[in-house]
Amino acid sequence: MLFPRKKAGLKARAGTAAETGFTALDHRLPLAEGGSLLRKAFPEHWSYFLGELALYSLVVLVLTGSYLTLFFDPEMTEVRYTGSYEPLQGTLMSGAYASTLDISFDIRGGLLIRQIHHWAALVFVAAIGLHMLRVFFTGAFRKPREVNWVIGVTLFLLAVVEGFAGYSLPDDLLSGTGLRVVQSLLLSIPVAGTYLSFFLFGGEYPGTEIIPRLYIGHVLFIPALLIALVVIHLILVVYLKHTQWGGPGRTNRNVVGKPSFPQFATTSTGLALAVSGILTLLGGLAQINPVWNYGPYRPDQVSMASQPDWYVGFLEGALRLMPPFETTLWGHTLMWNVLVPTAILPGLLFLVLYLYPFLEKWVTGDSAEHHLCDRPRDRPTRTGLGAAGITFYAVLLMAGGNDVISLTLGIPLNWLTWIFRFALVLLPVLVFMLTKRLCLGLQDHDTELLEEGEETGEVRQSVEGGLAEGTEPLSPERRYTLLMNRRRVPRPLRLTPPEDGGLPSRRSRLRVALSRWFHRDRAR
Repeated sequence: MLFPRKKAGLKARAGTAAETGFTALDHRLPLAEGGSLLRKAFPEHWSYFLGELALYSLVVLVLTGSYLTLFFDPEMTEVRYTGSYEPLQGTLMSGAYASTLDISFDIRGGLLIRQIHHWAALVFVAAIGLHMLRVFFTGAFRKPREVNWVIGVTLFLLAVVEGFAGYSLPDDLLSGTGLRVVQSLLLSIPVAGTYLSFFLFGGEYPGTEIIPRLYIGHVLFIPALLIALVVIHLILVVYLKHTQWGGPGRTNRNVVGKPSFPQFATTSTGLALAVSGILTLLGGLAQINPVWNYGPYRPDQVSMASQPDWYVGFLEGALRLMPPFETTLWGHTLMWNVLVPTAILPGLLFLVLYLYPFLEKWVTGDSAEHHLCDRPRDRPTRTGLGAAGITFYAVLLMAGGNDVISLTLGIPLNWLTWIFRFALVLLPVLVFMLTKRLCLGLQDHDTELLEEGEETGEVRQSVEGGLAEGTEPLSPERRYTLLMNRRRVPRPLRLTPPEDGGLPSRRSRLRVALSRWFHRDRAR
C-alpha cells in the first residue's frame, strides 16, 4: 500500500511525463489541432450518409480486391483447364479465365470474396451517383464548393472506368464482348483510332496485352487516384464545413448537428458495419457474374442477352438507338453510329456535369457563398433539369436491354427501338415541364400553409350551416423555415446598358435571357 505523499508524487511524475510526451508529439504532429476535429459538427439528415456509404463500399472493395490479387493471374496465354469445374474440363482458355475459375471453385472463400467484391463495386458507383444527385438538387455545389464538385465528378468517372476494368479481367465471353465494343469505339476515332487500338490491345484484336494492362490499371493506377481524390475530397469537406438544411439557429456561419466524437463516430461506425454485413450477405446469398456459365471468350461468339453492368448500360443503349450513319472523306470512313454514342455523347454528358456549377453561377449572377441547402422545390428549373437528365439516362439504360424486353413482352424489336428513340427526345422535355409544375405546386402549398395554417382533419359547421376545414397555425420553427427558404430565392438578372451608352453585347443579352428563363416561373 502506497502512502498518500508517495502516491501524489507518482501522479505528478506521470502527469509530467504525459505532458512532455504530448508536447514532443505536438511539435511533430498536429495533435493540438486535432481536438477541434473531435468537436466538428455533422448534420443529422439521412441524405448526408450517402457519401459515407460510398466511402465504406470503397473500403470493402480495397480489402476484398487485395485478397483476390493474391490468386488472380492476368495471363493471356492459352491453357487447358484442369480445375474442379467439370463442364469446362479440358477446354482451352486464357490463364486469366482459368485463374478466375480457380478462385471461384478451388480457393477457400474465393467465390464469396469475388461476389462481395462485385456487389461492393455496384454499390460504390450507385452511392457516388446518389450522393452527386443530393449535392445537385440541394445546390451544395455552389461557391465555395465548386472544386469539390469537380472532384466528385472525377471520382464518379474513375469509379465507372475502374468497374469496367474489373468487369473485363475474367476474360469470359460476356466481358470479352464489352472489350469488343471498346475496340470498335477506338477504331471509330478518325485517324488515330487504329493506332490507339493497336497500342491498347498489343496488336490485332484481341491481342495479348489488354488483360495485363487492365489489371495494372485496376489494382494500381486507378485505385491510387481514387484514394487520393477521396482524401482531398474529405479534407475539403472538413475545411469548407458541411452544408445543412435551413431552420431556426442554422445560418451560413454555423453547422448544427452531432459532434464528430463520440456521437457521429458511433453512427458512422454502425453504418460501416452494416454496409460490410449487407455486402457479405449479398455475396453469400445472391449470385452475381457467374463467369463459368458464359465460358471463355472467343471473338467469333457472343453470349445471349449480353448486358454490361448498369453504370455503363447507357452506352449500350446509345449504341442500339443510334441510326446507321457513316461518312467517307479522303479515303477515311467516319463511323458516326459508333463514335457518337460511345465517345461524343458521354464526353458531352461529363462536360456538362463538370461545368454546371460555373454555368449556373454565370446565368444567375449569384457569387455569394452558400452553406445552406436549397429545397428542390425552391429551384424548379434546376430540379427540372436534373429530372430530365435522369430520364435521359434511364431511357438509354432500358434501351440497352431492348432485345430482352422485346423477347419478354413480345414487342417487335424494330418497334421498340423506334419507341425508345422518340422517348429519348420527347420524354426528358415532358419530365422537365412536369417537374417544374410539381415544384411550383409545392411552393403554392407552402404559401397556403403560411397564410391559412395546417389542416387538423376536423370539419366544422358554421351557424349558417356552411362547412369548413379546421386549421391551426404552423409552429414557429416550421413557419420560420418556410419564410427563410422563400427569402433566399434569387431574382433574375436585369439588362443594364453599357456606360458609353451603346447597346448591350450579345453575351450580356444571352446571359439575361437565360437568367429570366431560369427564374421565369415563380410561385405567388
